[in-house]
Parts: sequence; structure tokens; C-alpha cells
Amino acid sequence: MSAERQTQRDPRQRPEQPERRDARAWAWAVRATPIGPLLLAATDEGLVQVVFHAEEKTAAEAVARLTRRLGAEPMAVSSAVPGSVPSADSGTATTAESADSANSTDSADSAPVPRCAEHLAEAIRQVESYFAGDTKAFTLSLDWSLTAGFNRRVLRELAAHVPFGTVVGYQDLADRVGEPGAARAVGVAMGSNPLPIVVACHRVVESGGGIGGFGGGLETKRTLLALEGVLPQPLF
Repeated sequence: MSAERQTQRDPRQRPEQPERRDARAWAWAVRATPIGPLLLAATDEGLVQVVFHAEEKTAAEAVARLTRRLGAEPMAVSSAVPGSVPSADSGTATTAESADSANSTDSADSAPVPRCAEHLAEAIRQVESYFAGDTKAFTLSLDWSLTAGFNRRVLRELAAHVPFGTVVGYQDLADRVGEPGAARAVGVAMGSNPLPIVVACHRVVESGGGIGGFGGGLETKRTLLALEGVLPQPLF
């Protein structure tokens, strides 16, 4: 059984308590990618969450969770986020193949763009560039408030020191953060990563050579590793 499938928390790992803060402005959008629709959400601090397989039901559930966690309804975004327009009833951002109305008013053009929308637009640009094979390292501002403690330490280590085209074992990552007995807890941290792809938990594999588990599904993990040249591209 892979480390990411283990549900038992390492006994030395304290329960994670994401930061509690006042209500914060945030925005979100769904983008089509080679691994299916991705939901990206950003606050004024930076990208805060990436959600796999963000079809309508999954996206709605993710937005509801983020609304509770961040303490506020998302802001409507339009021209600041390409391909996204405000929903008429909720004010949340939804995808649109034809978004001619996004730039239809002078007031929308002249209004200052919220920082969360700027962060979201840049995240979309870099994620699309990554899937096009152009971006090898993300240079995004990140909001780490949805993770804390050991999980955050491990994810920061991963983001800082496991670059594009490389992999690391669960045990090795545990050693790097000074917790050599916490390989299983590293798997838990990867499974709860709020920022997959950008904080690349797909690069964490089993020490014996197995691919390990993945919250987005093993086919998604294989696709991402193939994109980075770690695995061969599938023939079909």
C-alpha cells in the first residue's frame, strides 16, 4: 500500500489546524487542461487552491468549502481572468468559451483589478504554459493558509527543492524535514496538498520504484510525470 493511501497519521504529527483569519477577498475560475478541468482559486496573498476534475458538481462543492474556509463569497471576475465571466445569480466566476460580454462596459475596464484576480490570472497563465511545455518552474505568490504545521513544512520543502523533471521518495522527504520516522505522514501531507501541480506532489514516489498514490488519480500522476520527462509518454 502506498504512503499516500495510508490514513493513519504519524503519532508525532500534531493535528493540522489551518490558519483562522478574517474574511478575505478571493476569486476562482475553471480551466480546461490535458488532465481535465482544473479549478484555481486565489486570494489577495496568492494562489490558495487547485482542484482536480472540476466538473460542475465538484467545482460547486469546492467553492462552497472555500467560502466557508475563507469567510467570504468569491468576488466576480471578468476581463482580469481570461475565459471567465461572473455568474448572474451568485457572482462567482465560471468558465465561458465565448466571453464577449466580459469587456462590454467602460466601468469594468476602468475599475481597478482586485489583487486576487491578478493572482488568479497569473496562475492561469503559468498553468497553461506548464501544460504547453514552456514553464518549468512556477513563480507564483502562494497563500499557504489552507495547510499548517508538519504538512506545510513538507509541502514547502517539496516546492523549494524538488524541481521539474525530478522525483523524491516519501522517506527522503521525511528525512529532509528532520522527521526520519514520518514517511507515512509525508503521504498524508501529499494527499491533503491544497496546491497540487504548483506544489508538485506528483513528484513524490515510493522508494522502491513504485509510482505511489495520488489524490488526482494515478492516470493524472502518470500524465504529469510524463509531461516532465520522468515517465515515457503513453503510446495511445
